[in-house]
Amino acid sequence: MHPEPAQDADVELLSAIARGDEAALAALYDRYRLILFGLIQRILHSRAEAEDVLQEVFLQVWQKAADFNQARGRPFTWLVTLARSRAIDRLRSLGARERLATASARVETEEVGDAVTDAILSERGEVLRDALRELPEEQRQVLLLAYFDGFTQTEIAKRTGSPLGTVKTRMRSGMGRLRALLGDKMKLLR
Repeated sequence: MHPEPAQDADVELLSAIARGDEAALAALYDRYRLILFGLIQRILHSRAEAEDVLQEVFLQVWQKAADFNQARGRPFTWLVTLARSRAIDRLRSLGARERLATASARVETEEVGDAVTDAILSERGEVLRDALRELPEEQRQVLLLAYFDGFTQTEIAKRTGSPLGTVKTRMRSGMGRLRALLGDKMKLLR
């Protein structure tokens, strides 16, 4: 079995970055900035915050490229993990600031939404909730903790008393099953 060409090139770029090659960092940035930015922005719902976090991710790549271990996974997976972790950290930080500001101001705001948008979002949510209910409890639990509560896999392992490998397997299996359950249902709601 041969690694895919992009993976080989990415491993070479990370090795060059570990040696201090700025051009390699620029090449890796150019290759993955859009997809990582999209992921971060989906988590944070803020373009400005996502831009800051993307910069932090590539700063971390610059500082930690030597820590990348090809035996543990693909470079792309490592980058996505870094991006997701930094975005969740920022989300928690923003949430703490927001709670503090809300407690200080004690001002209630009213949002008036577009009825059509609200209906579509509500229907999407219901389809997702139905699919989640069909998952085995252990898979549903880790997915809810990770994607709705923002816990890392390590935090989920501690919280549930399960080995980290088990948590990872449950997440991977749960996401695969969820994808299969949702199928074309979500496409119809776009």
